Amino acid sequence: MSKLAGKNVLVTGGASGIGGAISFALAEQGANVIVHYYSSKAAVESLQADIAEKGVGKIIPLQADLTDESSVKQFAEQVRDHFGQLDVLVNNTGDLVERHSLESVTNAFWEKVMSVNLTSMMMVTRSLLPLLKQADSGASIVNLSSLAGRKGGHAGSLAYSTSKGAVLTFSRSLATELAEHQIRVNSVTPGLILGTRFHATHTTDESANKTISEIPLQRAGDPFDVARAVVFFASEFDGFITGATLDINGGVYMA
Repeated sequence: MSKLAGKNVLVTGGASGIGGAISFALAEQGANVIVHYYSSKAAVESLQADIAEKGVGKIIPLQADLTDESSVKQFAEQVRDHFGQLDVLVNNTGDLVERHSLESVTNAFWEKVMSVNLTSMMMVTRSLLPLLKQADSGASIVNLSSLAGRKGGHAGSLAYSTSKGAVLTFSRSLATELAEHQIRVNSVTPGLILGTRFHATHTTDESANKTISEIPLQRAGDPFDVARAVVFFASEFDGFITGATLDINGGVYMA
């Protein structure tokens, strides 16, 4: 039996793309997975049907705007109604939103990107901390950063790259703060992961092909490459890994 069987899990932005693969992989291990979504209701319902057909785990859809503090508080109450404790929190919500150079970026846009990628993560984790502290054998938090947070990203991703770099610092600091509660905090930093709305929206074919040519493994990743890493971090409840970052990029960046 998987160590995740019967465990209570929450994945933010977990309806499709990398988030959808993570939700599916965790449920496939037998976990009860609350899948947060903002507007992708149909994608969650499809995911729910796929897991029901497999007869493993459970998908529970919950909608919320995680950039709004009152919405996050209400969302946390709904999670509490479903689960008396939370074993795994996967903070996946994030977006580049748009590309802007320093010369064209506005304060409002900067703050929006920080809100989507960083502040929402802090608010969700803060609101659910009481449930994470209740986990029987120590909880696991996995935060989604990006290769852009390591290398700085491509042109026009200044705000996004900065926010994703901050996710890494947030994770290391939180790992120290929560260690006394036996809550581990780790990060994953995906590189070029095709088959997602993110890259369909923000990455041209020319840019993707150039990036692939520079990857030692000579291919892009897919969402389940990331999901497998998240499952590993999620399942090590009493493990000795915390404050770590796992790079998933085919060898294009090695820290």
